[in-house]
Amino acid sequence: MKILNLHDISLSTYCRTQITRCFPSGNDTELELIDRHLDAALYRLEQCIASIRTWAPGEFDVLHSSQYCTFLYYLSNTIWQAEQAKGVCTRLFLLNKALNSIDIFYEIEMPDIFFIGHSIGVVFAKAHYSNYLVIYQNSTVGKNHGIAPVLESGVVLYPNAAIIGNCRIRQGSIIAQGVRVINQETLAHRIAFQGPNGSLIFKKHQRPILADFFKNLPPELAGDHCGVGE
Repeated sequence: MKILNLHDISLSTYCRTQITRCFPSGNDTELELIDRHLDAALYRLEQCIASIRTWAPGEFDVLHSSQYCTFLYYLSNTIWQAEQAKGVCTRLFLLNKALNSIDIFYEIEMPDIFFIGHSIGVVFAKAHYSNYLVIYQNSTVGKNHGIAPVLESGVVLYPNAAIIGNCRIRQGSIIAQGVRVINQETLAHRIAFQGPNGSLIFKKHQRPILADFFKNLPPELAGDHCGVGE
């Protein structure tokens, strides 16, 4: 994959320099794990980038905050899965938090294909996530009494949305701006708006929203299957 905006420096050195300058205390010998698992993390990133409509396939721009945010998650999670190296994974997590204001812990299992529109204020709990997830700024996925939500494929969280507790967010659900889904289930292929007393109101899509974000959507998420025109 072509890496943009790195001049006379490797991606590994770029990451390691950021970590040591932002978080100078720690076991720097563990940073060698970045070199060992960099290719695997970049492979995961490349597959994700290739599915996103507005991003050029085969290109990773380290100055594109959403791409770099996604990369730091993949790198920390890849190292964690292979090595259980808490020190370097924690520093990568904290680097992502410092640079992009996102809370996405390295143990969380994000899907292969997801898109972060703007990372500011996003908080991910250890929940169940599926492919073709879209999330925008100040959105939260959180637990309630230890119970985490389940997000099926093709879910969109617009800014300031919150999904908390024992929720099942059905396939193709769009959570409108500012909507709070707390211990509830959504209807598949519908837009959820806030109703009275914390209830939800569901409306049909007017167009295939997911197609704005992703290329080559599977049939079950394409426009004809998303409530458009029903």
